[in-house]
Amino acid sequence: MAVGARSGQGGEEPRGGSAGPDAPGAGHAAFSGSDERAVEDGGVNEDGTRTGGQEPDGTDKDRPKKQQRSFWKELPILIGIALVLALLIKTFLVQAFSIPSDSMQNTLQQGDRVLVDKLTPWFGSEPERGEVVVFHDPDNWLAGEPTPDPNALQKVLSWIGLMPSAEEKDLIKRVIGVGGDTIECKGTGPLKVNGKALNEPYVYPGNTPCSQDDQGGQFKVKVPEGHIWVMGDHRQNSRDSRYNTADKNQGFVPVDKVVGRAVVIAWPVNRWTNLPVPDTFDQPGLNTQTQNAAALTAAPPAVALAGAVPFVLWRRRRS
Repeated sequence: MAVGARSGQGGEEPRGGSAGPDAPGAGHAAFSGSDERAVEDGGVNEDGTRTGGQEPDGTDKDRPKKQQRSFWKELPILIGIALVLALLIKTFLVQAFSIPSDSMQNTLQQGDRVLVDKLTPWFGSEPERGEVVVFHDPDNWLAGEPTPDPNALQKVLSWIGLMPSAEEKDLIKRVIGVGGDTIECKGTGPLKVNGKALNEPYVYPGNTPCSQDDQGGQFKVKVPEGHIWVMGDHRQNSRDSRYNTADKNQGFVPVDKVVGRAVVIAWPVNRWTNLPVPDTFDQPGLNTQTQNAAALTAAPPAVALAGAVPFVLWRRRRS
């Protein structure tokens, strides 16, 4: 029998072992299962070393590693992002304002920094009784008041919302009445809203709720819709709605002039506190019948509108 002869029904070719120079696959190394995996990953040189492939952690060892960007190169990007976020927050969410006078003592002191909520007015929320609000000068209430001259740093800080703008003439007062309310002051008080006497513990010590003078301290007014009536907590040291009845709005502040509600005293640190609505504005019977009727009249259209929105969106998608 000739050695190495193959018959039609011969056996399998041997795997592994030695092979002559003429054998199939001569000049190539023989591999085990793990070596075959190495070939798939990157191959093996004739001297048995691997080429290419991946490191044990899954990274390509032949690929050059990325150099981490320097902190100083990233710093301008981080500052730019921070400035953009600050500008967005100032425009749509919260803005800081400085208290320039004593008209809201002792609730607010001159030099306090308050944070004003500017978000809720975007969703149609209107000022409510008892809230402390910031509003744009309705009609030269601040005429004759000195305008500060800020330096370059203050201008930058005011632009990003960390300081109030010197160019904007804003005031801060407490909302006493809203559209439909009747407000009355006789003698030294108490101040009445819709016939209900207000207990006002926030009024500056030594002041009376109403002022006895002929300049506007004695009054009875009805607030038109879309307006508010505001007064300072330092009643005898506040030029508010009472003393601006000769302007084009008759002392009332249009709701669209309101920047937002002051919600917290943020500075100085030892005066950190929130600015809640006093309980006196929650007493029963303070709301007028016309306001209740208006709320009931407005409710059905609002519900109908809310229900119509999904239907309209569905129809648009179908079409």
